[in-house]
Amino acid sequence: MRRRYTLILLLTFLGLVQLQAQTAGRLTVTVTTGPAGGPYAPRNILAIWIEDNSGKFVKTLLAYANTRKTHLNTWEASTTAVNSTFNVVDATTGATQSNHGIRTCQWNGTDYSGKLVADGDYKIRMELTDQNATGNTASFTFAKGPTARKLTPSDVLPSFSVITLDWTGAATATNPGLSQSNTIVVFPNPGSGLFTALGDNIVYVEVSNLAGKIVCTSTSPVFDISDQPKGIYFARVKTNKETLVRKIIRN
Repeated sequence: MRRRYTLILLLTFLGLVQLQAQTAGRLTVTVTTGPAGGPYAPRNILAIWIEDNSGKFVKTLLAYANTRKTHLNTWEASTTAVNSTFNVVDATTGATQSNHGIRTCQWNGTDYSGKLVADGDYKIRMELTDQNATGNTASFTFAKGPTARKLTPSDVLPSFSVITLDWTGAATATNPGLSQSNTIVVFPNPGSGLFTALGDNIVYVEVSNLAGKIVCTSTSPVFDISDQPKGIYFARVKTNKETLVRKIIRN
């Protein structure tokens, strides 16, 4: 009898771990950059990325570097540790910056493979250099979950100031790798142009306007129609089991 109860408790525990909540949402990161003390200032390269609480790379949010990215050594090490060196899937990218200013990027709660990650503590990592060597870094922790949070961490001078981390949760689901639901949710809706299709095993997204013209296709759950006029669109979301259509509003 005791062995039976032990087995039941073990299975219950494993089930609870597997069904860990995963909240969709949007994190907006804003920072004002400043010189790191290198000889090429004010020209600079910058990376902003997400790591989980154990320090494992999750996703790059911004990379202004291109050919000089090899000098962002901390970012390089983080991405290399998951065998995806300098990964910039869905990231804002660009060349070396000629001046300092306000930098903004967003995270939709997914990792670099497009999977919605579990709720919990995550780290925003930043790295900036204006020389052919390691520059300055900063790290900030925030909690991903259903509760909206806005953090204003202290400046990390001289390179990072006026920092805000603004998280808005949207919907909570069980682990998509284990869930049996085929429901597809597109978030945010209405939205300004960047949308994410949430659901199981999404392989393709096709967006058309009211006239039936296809305006966007994506093999990632994340798709962008910010270059389209405001109005109503239809997102055709294909999974490995079915195809569903969702009405979305670009505002």
